Amino acid sequence: MDLYAGFPDGFFSRADESPDAVFYRPERLVTHIDDRAIAAVGALYAELGIDGDAVRPMRVLDLMSSWVSHFRTPPAELVVLGMNAAELAANPAATERIVHDLNADPSVPLPDGSVDAVVCCVSVDYLTRPIEVLADAARVLRPGGVLALTFSNRCFPTKAVRGWLVTPEGRHGDLVAELARRAGGFGEPVVALRTPPGPGDPLWSVTAVREGSA
Repeated sequence: MDLYAGFPDGFFSRADESPDAVFYRPERLVTHIDDRAIAAVGALYAELGIDGDAVRPMRVLDLMSSWVSHFRTPPAELVVLGMNAAELAANPAATERIVHDLNADPSVPLPDGSVDAVVCCVSVDYLTRPIEVLADAARVLRPGGVLALTFSNRCFPTKAVRGWLVTPEGRHGDLVAELARRAGGFGEPVVALRTPPGPGDPLWSVTAVREGSA
């Protein structure tokens, strides 16, 4: 079965196909969205019940993470997976850090059913094999666990996949939802614009729940 059937040739290629380990080697201790969008990310995590104010302790995996994870209150356990060891080391909410390149190896180095939620903030557009990554996210999620993907209109254009760049901004949610559907293991994805109209960075989310019984 071709997971990417129907997508044009080159949709998940990039202008810069040099090793990601080289591009992400310099530390970038900056935020990639504005304060309004950051607040919307934190509000989403709180609404989903996956932060430190949840009714029970949460173990959360933050994919393609860096020095900040945008939780209002960090969960009891936060596993941060990213490309830059120094950035991950600077993340004060992290309880476990994994340096891993998902474009080189789309598998997540965690056991089956070991986390309550998987989040990915403003990075899904850089994945060259997103369906495999999301399928493995489903694997490491416990049944009933939550997938939360957030994105805006900013990116490193040479490292974002070509298909993202040519897809209209308002259709990115539809694209991400389709990737989650093809990954399997999730209920129907929900697309939402998390920021109100007005100046500032927009913030969209795609959320889905891991199917199965505990």
